[in-house]
Amino acid sequence: MAVHPSENPPSASAPRPLAAAPPTVTSVSPTSGSTAGGTSVTVTGTGFTGATAVRFGATQATSFTADSDTQITAVTPPGTGTVQVTVTTSAGTSNQFVTYGYATTSAPVLSALSPSAGPAAGGTVVTLSGAGFTGATAVRFGAVQASFTVVSSTQIAATAPAGSGTVQVTVTTAGGTSNGLAYTYTSASVPVLSSLSPSAGPAAGGTSVTLSGSGFTGATAVQFGTASASFTVVSATQITATAPAGSGTVQVTVTAPGGTSNGVAFTYTSASVPVLSSVSPNAGSAAGGTTVTLTGTGLAATSGVRFGATPATSFTVVSNTVLTAVAPPGNGTVQVTVTTPGGTSNGVSYTYSVTPTLTAVSPNQGPTSGGNTVTLTGTNLTGTTEVDFGATPATSFTVLSPTQITAVAPAAVAGAVDITVRTPGGTGTLQSSYFFVNAPVLTAVAPLSGPLAGGNTVTLLGAHLVEATAVRFANAAATSFTVVSDSQITAVVPPGVAGAVDLTVTTAGGTSNPVTYTYVAAPVVTTLAPTQGPTSGGNTLTLTGTHFSRATTVLVGTVPVAFLIVSDSHIVADAPAGAAGPVNVTVVGPGGTSAPQSYTRVSAPGI
Repeated sequence: MAVHPSENPPSASAPRPLAAAPPTVTSVSPTSGSTAGGTSVTVTGTGFTGATAVRFGATQATSFTADSDTQITAVTPPGTGTVQVTVTTSAGTSNQFVTYGYATTSAPVLSALSPSAGPAAGGTVVTLSGAGFTGATAVRFGAVQASFTVVSSTQIAATAPAGSGTVQVTVTTAGGTSNGLAYTYTSASVPVLSSLSPSAGPAAGGTSVTLSGSGFTGATAVQFGTASASFTVVSATQITATAPAGSGTVQVTVTAPGGTSNGVAFTYTSASVPVLSSVSPNAGSAAGGTTVTLTGTGLAATSGVRFGATPATSFTVVSNTVLTAVAPPGNGTVQVTVTTPGGTSNGVSYTYSVTPTLTAVSPNQGPTSGGNTVTLTGTNLTGTTEVDFGATPATSFTVLSPTQITAVAPAAVAGAVDITVRTPGGTGTLQSSYFFVNAPVLTAVAPLSGPLAGGNTVTLLGAHLVEATAVRFANAAATSFTVVSDSQITAVVPPGVAGAVDLTVTTAGGTSNPVTYTYVAAPVVTTLAPTQGPTSGGNTLTLTGTHFSRATTVLVGTVPVAFLIVSDSHIVADAPAGAAGPVNVTVVGPGGTSAPQSYTRVSAPGI
């Protein structure tokens, strides 16, 4: 060391100051945490005063606080694997190999607290539900640690420490710290119990008892004497509890965050428990008001009737085996029970049905004779008891699902009607949604016959033809058809075989009566005699062949001539005057025109 000339040199015997020792790390707690970091770790050792860095491996802690010369609280940075924890001061860096492990397990998840409130003095046993609780190292109510027991990987029982206001409850494991759920410290008053209904039940227990009073929010226990009951907090003023087995008269109490209530007497009786065998009807409107008949035994001393947890609007005891009750509002399927001094009966099922609706009908029309199947679409159709077309019930119906019914339409007069569906929940109506249609009627067809090849147009006359869906010649559909009016259709005839067929029209109202249409073969001329004659005409032509019986015209060239049908194979015709030379002779009938035969006019010889 350099010495200034004016200074006195140090005495050779004076002690030199000792350099400060580097810090030491002896332990960390917890020894592992989430790879995402964020775990609060307590580092224990010596020489921590003036610490300038805390490292997990090569990475600095997210933050740290030197609590004392022997303790540091540090928040872990993200990391993986096992790393050495070191502390650095101006004297150096610790070199003890104290490690911290980044766990690959995920942080726990907290899903529910029960109860979620308790007195400010603490002491409430709280059940924490969630996942990933195995190996939990801490449960905190806000910043305050709680005593706890890990029941399973999904449940912890913790005793709330003293506190105030609303705090976040968290669970810490090697995987990290869970989300927080709110727990409220209350200044709740002691609960007050004012009445029990019923106030008696069988020694075997099992009676459903309604407790009325105040201050029930967050209730943690219901006692029948010294026996605990299962219960549900309905509201701050009502609890439903199931009486445990017992004897004599006991005091019922409620324990809530504010303390334990006064007692109200409940008497265990030796009377037999009532038994229900049926409820009729077993369904009704969600709005309530349905009167049902309950049958069973031991009903004479009935003190209450419940539909699920809801008391009947009213009830009347008819006998020891029969009573009537008016259903309160409700929903879904509930158990109807009867309570007597002997206890609460078994339950019989009663279903609240919501009002049905109808949204579509397909098809939306059919014949006045009925018999066709109609598909109804809507909602809440389960339990349908009736389907009406106007004022007439369907011939039959089938409920396919809550949204679909098939029904067979009844007979009715022509016109539009409402369709109505009836269920225990009420009625659903689709107004003027179905049309009864008169069956079509045919009175005439013109022409009455035509060629085997079809292609000709016929006119059908009748009534109720306006919504025709098909025109058939026997089993063959018309090539095409046009509805001209409610009384007239024109149709193009399809090909057919020789002979008469039934011609019908089909509408939504059904299929018409048939009228006869005849397929006719075209006439065939095999011989013509004579094959020539004078240009002045006047001579007789004899034609032989087939299919002459329906002949309508005989043409010599293009000139129609007078003719006589002798038989189906024989026609005689008058030859007309005309220019010299050959012309065609043909026969025309409904089936078409024959192939021509040649006839030659010859001039008279000159003198």
